[in-house]
Amino acid sequence: MNQIPTPSAKRLRRPSWRDSRLVVGILLVLLAATLGARLLASMDDRLPVYMATRDLVVGDPVDESALSRVDVRLDDAVAPYLSAGVPLAPSQFVLREVRAGELVPRAAVGSGASLEVQLVTVSVEAVSATGLRAGSVVDVFLSDVPAGSEHGTKPTAKRALEGVGVAAVLGAANSFGSASKTSVQLYVPRGEVQRLIEAVDGGAKVTLVPVAGRPAVGGS
Repeated sequence: MNQIPTPSAKRLRRPSWRDSRLVVGILLVLLAATLGARLLASMDDRLPVYMATRDLVVGDPVDESALSRVDVRLDDAVAPYLSAGVPLAPSQFVLREVRAGELVPRAAVGSGASLEVQLVTVSVEAVSATGLRAGSVVDVFLSDVPAGSEHGTKPTAKRALEGVGVAAVLGAANSFGSASKTSVQLYVPRGEVQRLIEAVDGGAKVTLVPVAGRPAVGGS
């Protein structure tokens, strides 16, 4: 009677990097991860744009200190905004107002040659500048006595400029025997600069009145 041979047990071996099945498996995992990442990226159609972190008025220089990058999803019906995907162009300025928290329209930014305002510093009573800061919008009133008026005639106030942007509030200085004064830098329309300077040089008093509904109080 023939004896049935007993099969010998084979020892399991640890897969080696030379094993083609292991290499193929790793490649398949990497390929799946890459395709998944590309698919997710293609599904995310958000674009990086700039948002104003403070109120920007006409004449303000455009730099990253007043901007923040946000990723938004835009459709074809939305006007283009200032891209945060490329460096800001040098010597760019705000051409129209942008409020804090708003996306910056591309059309609201341009070169200095496109500006229609000039920076003018005026001295006002400190109380007139209370609460003002960079980005505030004010009406400018001039008070003076009309030429040829009788002695003792009280000065009359007239609104000389409307909706003027404040570039900076430089601080107050006490004057002996008079109310403390504050220097305020304004973005004045080019066509009004000469008239304003002549009025101030002629002794007119400047008073700044914040425009209702526009930011006026806050830190600079």
